[in-house]
Amino acid sequence: MYEGPVQDLIDELGKLPGIGPKSAQRIAFHMLTVEPSDIDRLLASLQKVREGVRYCVECGTVADGERCRICQDPRRDRTRICVVEEPKDVPAIERTREFKGLYHVLGGALNPLDGIGPDQLRVRELLQRLGGAAPGPDGGTVEVAEVIIATDPNTEGEATATYLVRMLRDFPGLSVSRLASGLPMGSDLEYADEMTLGRALTGRRVL
Repeated sequence: MYEGPVQDLIDELGKLPGIGPKSAQRIAFHMLTVEPSDIDRLLASLQKVREGVRYCVECGTVADGERCRICQDPRRDRTRICVVEEPKDVPAIERTREFKGLYHVLGGALNPLDGIGPDQLRVRELLQRLGGAAPGPDGGTVEVAEVIIATDPNTEGEATATYLVRMLRDFPGLSVSRLASGLPMGSDLEYADEMTLGRALTGRRVL
């Protein structure tokens, strides 16, 4: 145990996910040795997050403007939407270079014990995207032909996928698929390596 602000910093760092007591201590003492300008940049970044992070109005991922770079990219296949739980899952799938469509971020997964139901997720926004023709890059419109459900392969993720399949089965001409085997049960999507995620995308199955 240390005294004063150093111990306070260690305690706060230890509250972050994936940071244990030893890692928190190591980070805290590293910050004591860096230049003041480095600390100022860190504080400025934290202040920007505190003031409010912007989310894409189309897909719901973290964005620098009104729409994220993926939704603005005219080269993306707008007939395919990959549904993920959190913004952190988008870069994980992008690293595989197997998917060229658009994304839809739910903002979590169904978890009745924690009070998270469909109304707490961006399910309504997904149905709205599928119910109307999406704007195409040339000013026209395109119909979504496939939805890939890429929720985490755990209990909450499977429950969310099952719910979405039930909600989407009545859309005419819409193909609904789920990430294939290769992702271990009970894991988080963001920790899967590129090869495992790429194989899961390539071998996805229709539900």
